[in-house]
Amino acid sequence: MRIGIDLGGTKTEAIVLDEDGETRVRRRIDSPRGEYDATVRAIKELVESVAAEAGCGMDATVGVGIPGAISPETGLVKNANSTWLIGKPLDDDLRNAVKLPVRLANDANCFAVSEGTDGAGQGYQMVFGVILGTGVGGGIAIDGRTHSGVNAIAGEWGHNPLPWPQAIGGLEEHPGPTCYCGKPGCIETFLSGPGLANDFAAGGGPELAATEIARLANEGNERAVAALSRYTDRLARAISGVVNILDPDVVVFGGGLSHLDIIYDVLPKALGQYVFSDVCNTPCVKNKHGDSSGVRGAAWLWPKNVGREKSA
Repeated sequence: MRIGIDLGGTKTEAIVLDEDGETRVRRRIDSPRGEYDATVRAIKELVESVAAEAGCGMDATVGVGIPGAISPETGLVKNANSTWLIGKPLDDDLRNAVKLPVRLANDANCFAVSEGTDGAGQGYQMVFGVILGTGVGGGIAIDGRTHSGVNAIAGEWGHNPLPWPQAIGGLEEHPGPTCYCGKPGCIETFLSGPGLANDFAAGGGPELAATEIARLANEGNERAVAALSRYTDRLARAISGVVNILDPDVVVFGGGLSHLDIIYDVLPKALGQYVFSDVCNTPCVKNKHGDSSGVRGAAWLWPKNVGREKSA
């Protein structure tokens, strides 16, 4: 059996999948915030409890999705918004704690693996998974396996500059808002939930969540319609950069903003304006597994054709 752990900033979820990908056990706990040792203990106890409940004992593999990456240079966690993980040997510590084969991957890569294995990207060789939420992230799965790259940052499209900045609706995109990474104009500052909310407010509206902006747009509110029009145009420009470089077989969207129907109505047509090709046939689809994708993808870090003895 495969145990998956999705380590989030506020919640940590575990799942046990059988050989057919069916869920045997699923459990969620509060994440120990700010405490590294407590995080390792919590994951150890969670693995032990779901393994016992599923009846797999010590005959299981463990995959863990983390909000960051393991540095190939140091073996330590980097780029984690759960900052107490940064600089820690989480890979080794978890393997020693749970006494089972363990693999770690960025949570966006886990999303791509999940959707590529038995989700909306099933049947496609290369899946680019997009996370549109509080932040903007991405992951790449090829033949159901993560592609993290030599620097372990493959798919991090949210921290590239928004292509072809312009003035839309009187709002200047260059140099753009300052991102938490310290650089101006990152894609994340435009396409995250807070980015959409800030854009709507800057256009003369109140500060509203993305879901409220979508509701207003559906009711015909002109400011909301304009904000979503700007959003989808920026999304098309940002995704076109991925298509121009990677040309994935499918783009699968996750995160809270993936529920915006306008993405799937407008984006496929808008991409053609920006992709360096005479045609753009890239499918842009909504995820299948929703909030379960991250934890399922963590479990699928051990594919069906990989034996548990081949620990990474």
